[in-house]
Amino acid sequence: MAIRAYAEDYLPGAQRVLGDAVDFAVMTLGLEPDTFGAALAVSDVGRQFASGNPKYVAGMNGCEFARLVLSETGTPFTDHEDVMFLEKSPEYWAGWALAYYQWHSGCSFMEILNTVPLDSIICMYPTYHEMDIRQFADTIQERMKAAHPHTKLRMRRENCGMSQSELAAEADVPLRQIQLFEQRQRNINMTAAETLLKLSKALCCRMEDLMEKD
Repeated sequence: MAIRAYAEDYLPGAQRVLGDAVDFAVMTLGLEPDTFGAALAVSDVGRQFASGNPKYVAGMNGCEFARLVLSETGTPFTDHEDVMFLEKSPEYWAGWALAYYQWHSGCSFMEILNTVPLDSIICMYPTYHEMDIRQFADTIQERMKAAHPHTKLRMRRENCGMSQSELAAEADVPLRQIQLFEQRQRNINMTAAETLLKLSKALCCRMEDLMEKD
């Protein structure tokens, strides 16, 4: 069961916005890719984009989006008039592909870019730009799994400073069930919505924050 932050109809536009934003930030403003990537990862603008806010995924162009990210995070840059080329660069492709994976996976930009920096995504262009975008997504997903071997439930529980027993008591969910989820012996994505809701309330998060990505 996959929960998307916004409808697939918005995805092509969102990919164009982020593609143009990365291209503009790197090729026109002269920023290092990972400088822009770091700003995107921590910005509220990036979070709003990831959640599908129409203002950001459809209501502005990539240059405007890049400026908002940089201005909000206090990243120094010398502004330039809007430039969006018809011939798409590796930088454009990296932003375009990143937008797809973020939508596909539901991960935050911070989670993705802390694992696979923007410069590394740009370096994937020669190999992946002519492939189906799903092959790029599969590769990033494998890197994410390797970097984060624990389940989201376990990471959220440990971040909250709770033991499995404490979570079981707080959520009124059997301890053994929590253990099976964390050992990946039972798929939390397939559990009853009531169980997922109890766990999310106990851990002060959204239900989808505990679901594993395909």
